[in-house]
Amino acid sequence: MKAEVVLTVAESKRLIAKGVTQLDSIKKKMREGMIVVCNGSTNAYIYEELTGERIEKRRYVTGGMAPSHVGRSWRVKPKKSLVLVDGVPDPTLDRFSALEEMERGDVYIKGANALNYREGIAGITIGSSTGGTIGRALGPIMGKKLHLLIPVGLEKEVPFDLEKASRLSAEPDEHLDRVFSLWPVRGHIYTEIEALKTLCGVDSVPVAAGGLAGAEGGVRLLLRGEEAAVQRAVDLVEEVQGEPPVIPMEEVAQKVG
Repeated sequence: MKAEVVLTVAESKRLIAKGVTQLDSIKKKMREGMIVVCNGSTNAYIYEELTGERIEKRRYVTGGMAPSHVGRSWRVKPKKSLVLVDGVPDPTLDRFSALEEMERGDVYIKGANALNYREGIAGITIGSSTGGTIGRALGPIMGKKLHLLIPVGLEKEVPFDLEKASRLSAEPDEHLDRVFSLWPVRGHIYTEIEALKTLCGVDSVPVAAGGLAGAEGGVRLLLRGEEAAVQRAVDLVEEVQGEPPVIPMEEVAQKVG
């Protein structure tokens, strides 16, 4: 059985977050262990799904790409990163201090800014001279054998080799304005495809991307599987449809207008 569905960027984020909560690795660490949910737009939805608490998601964004005319108009006071210990938020820890306490198999959730899905590589934009969050986290992640989970929507797919792009961004030649570094990372990449597999047991194939009327950056997915599974997936997509964007454009227009 086949069906097609369309997801906006915000709907994809909600879907991915719902899928993350049902991963065996997450359910295990919600019972016993540690989960760090680093700041990021997709991770704001994961924060909500794991805790049942609704938050002002823009406060959970760090960095992020916006039109040049918008600038920093949407910035607000950031919210501290979520650290769960045996499923309970621990306000004494953050995404850095938790690394000292984490043990093998604990889960570190970090979003991404770019994706080469077929190669299994995510790209993280680095604005800090010390490597930002991922720069500080990779050592303990590798040394302690933590589970690096990278939730990222298919809208982040870029048609260029991320490792080559990383080398180009790192070249010390002259440049106008600021040029960010790009850090290619391998880990457990988790997109809408994996979420629909986790939640409904269907296979998903991206067949179109981009659109109008709020579907800019959206994705059209071809679903395949048993009839009951495909119906579950269609029903689930209908549940998340209408998810508002993290920052409504009409609000941005008011601030810059």
